[in-house]
Amino acid sequence: MRSGPIYENTVFAASADPDQLGDDLAELVDAYRGDAGIIDAQLFQSEDSDAGFVLQFSFEDNEWLDEFLAGRSSKLQASIEELGGKDTLQSTRILREDLTQNLPGETNCLNCGAPLRGQYCGQCGQRARSRLISLWELIRDAFGDLFELDSRLWATLIPLLIRPGKLTYDYLQGKRARFMPPFRMYLVLSLLFFLVAFFNPKEELAFLYVPDTVEAVDEGPPVDISIQDEDLDDSDCEVDLGDIEEWPEYFQRRLTEERLNRICEKMQADDGASMLESLLDNIPAALIVLLPLMALALKLLYPLSRRYYVEHLLFFVHFHAFFFLILTLQILWADLINALGLHEAILVLPIVVTAFYIPVYLFKAMRRVYGQGFFMTFFKYSILLVVYMLGIGLTIFAAAVIAAFSI
Repeated sequence: MRSGPIYENTVFAASADPDQLGDDLAELVDAYRGDAGIIDAQLFQSEDSDAGFVLQFSFEDNEWLDEFLAGRSSKLQASIEELGGKDTLQSTRILREDLTQNLPGETNCLNCGAPLRGQYCGQCGQRARSRLISLWELIRDAFGDLFELDSRLWATLIPLLIRPGKLTYDYLQGKRARFMPPFRMYLVLSLLFFLVAFFNPKEELAFLYVPDTVEAVDEGPPVDISIQDEDLDDSDCEVDLGDIEEWPEYFQRRLTEERLNRICEKMQADDGASMLESLLDNIPAALIVLLPLMALALKLLYPLSRRYYVEHLLFFVHFHAFFFLILTLQILWADLINALGLHEAILVLPIVVTAFYIPVYLFKAMRRVYGQGFFMTFFKYSILLVVYMLGIGLTIFAAAVIAAFSI
């Protein structure tokens, strides 16, 4: 019912006598009533426990509240702890006047139905207006984060690139709103990498390009097609599975000689192009499978860290996002140098430096997030690298097997 802010302190003292503590807190509240800037002070007993109390101090305005928080609030908490004992628990919060904005004909959010308080919905964040946005606003919403230096995009990518482990550490400390969500960032950067690395405009958009002219050459005498066919028939696609009867039934039903011979013939027909294309399609899924496996490795390497499995998973989500970002920058740098026709040394040196930066980044990120010393971190880092190489090998092998059976 007041326009000024309220400072509220909730107290719980299990070892103190409730009646005596209530009397002592009442005297303490009376002592603060009438202080500079405080227009009222009240004491309430908690409805949940006899040992719980709520102290409320109403201030004239925010300036008086700021002055109180700068000095007198710590003195108040010390006095409460002296009255309740060392095991006294305290929590504080600031209550302010709830100014509800009543828009003409729109008192609730059109998206989630929550009451509107200000020009943005406090429940879902949607702007409190119903008119259609303009074309310029649509473009600004699409590319605003890309060109605004204080956007979450740059606030995420810059520390991801140059401050190993900072995003993971800050996220685990609760500083999350300023950064892009981890899994969304991982998916965006992985998609960007595969787009930059494997998208060939001359193949995907061939109809936009004029075909290259090829000068006529002397093809020599005609080739006997029947001889070529005979050579093709004499290929090495005769697979002998040996003692397949001793294999589990699951593999016997799938790894038949006819099926493997057919796969071999397809690979020879196009020199493995279809196999490679299918493998590249499966690599993103293979890397996603690798994430939980490496998180499990971290969980085993840090058994006393008291961290949940998902926190270790978050570490590798950020590291793989950094890895995709580095590879994307390397490819773009190489394309730029080749397009400008500059010396090869200008191309090679930054790529070599960033390649060495990747393992250093992983080591520094482990030190920052897990907080152990140099030698202990290096020991666990060495084990993690071995497990990482094995994990990459197994996932790529699995992706190759799946690719082979899908062509």
